[in-house]
Amino acid sequence: MRRAGHIATGIGIALGLALLAGGAGAQTAPTRDDIVGKLNHFEEAPELDLPALKQQVMERAKARIKNDPGPVNRPLIAPDLAKLPAFNAQIQFDADTPIIQPESYQTVGRIADALVHASLLPYTFLIVGHVESNQKTREANAILSQRRADAIRDVLVNTFKISTKRLQPIGLGEEQFLDRAKPTSAINGQLQILTFAKLPDEAPAHPAAPAPAAKKPAKKH
Repeated sequence: MRRAGHIATGIGIALGLALLAGGAGAQTAPTRDDIVGKLNHFEEAPELDLPALKQQVMERAKARIKNDPGPVNRPLIAPDLAKLPAFNAQIQFDADTPIIQPESYQTVGRIADALVHASLLPYTFLIVGHVESNQKTREANAILSQRRADAIRDVLVNTFKISTKRLQPIGLGEEQFLDRAKPTSAINGQLQILTFAKLPDEAPAHPAAPAPAAKKPAKKH
């Protein structure tokens, strides 16, 4: 009940902030069931080293490759992610910042509501940031996408009380477009929630073993 109370409180905060922002420009938020339906078809966790992937993203984004194939033909940096259940969220941020715009608060609240649905509680999730190709450097976009993924994780943890153990943020910048044929499309700026792995089963609690009885001193004869 306490978890449900936290979620309800968090959603109330998000809704209140969205109302304060005014109805103009408000986006249509997905329903909880829409999100659950996208994420609850998990089959197998990929063999993926997330710290190593973050490093690879930055190294590739910084590299000045003479024969770079360009955005349209650039190979995916983590193709196995495409095999995971995914929900693509249209989260609006202030330009060039990780600050979430008020019209997207409700969408973040719906994501939180979905993550505590009974069918999704056994899983961990990736929060994947992307950026469309633009006038900025690939390195700057890789950093921005990571900061935006971190920002969504922070709101889910701090406002909606989702366990930090269930969330892994990673920014892919321009290194894994959602629509490779149109690298400048706004679709490539969408944020993804991916069902990543099953939480390990908790070991059953064992009662503490009784302390050994103290030896009685030998009687003196």
